[in-house]
Amino acid sequence: MVITYICQMKIEDLLNVKFKTPQQRVLVNLRVTSNFVSNRQNNFMADFGLSMPQFNVLRILRGANTHLSVQVIKERMIEKSPNTTRLMDKLIEKGLIQRTRCSEDKRIVFVEITERGLDVLAQIDGKLFQEDLMATGLSNEEADQLSDLLDKLRKV
Repeated sequence: MVITYICQMKIEDLLNVKFKTPQQRVLVNLRVTSNFVSNRQNNFMADFGLSMPQFNVLRILRGANTHLSVQVIKERMIEKSPNTTRLMDKLIEKGLIQRTRCSEDKRIVFVEITERGLDVLAQIDGKLFQEDLMATGLSNEEADQLSDLLDKLRKV
């Protein structure tokens, strides 16, 4: 299987390249790995009829436990999207969120998750952990270390 083959290869072997510096190697490896993880997540979410940005909106709303303005949702999204309104329209069509206008200022639109949206997230959560979608073979300590290094990388 191609995925297993890719997973078991070192980045320099996968791309058949020799890197000039360890920093170059890590940045290319980060991009390739990010793409790999994104593809896995997208395939997983497709089973639920969702994209990752739609899933992100649902999780933001569930975590807020109240309605939020569209602007706040945009600010909290992992992947900033210029099509947030269209993305939310699709979630409304699926009955996963609902939108209301602010009574004091009609320019402000609030969004909240529906019971159906909460149910879909519960199904995803169960399968996400059950199938261990993002199991990487990393110990807890290694996962913490990698996360700390990624935090450090963003501080530049």
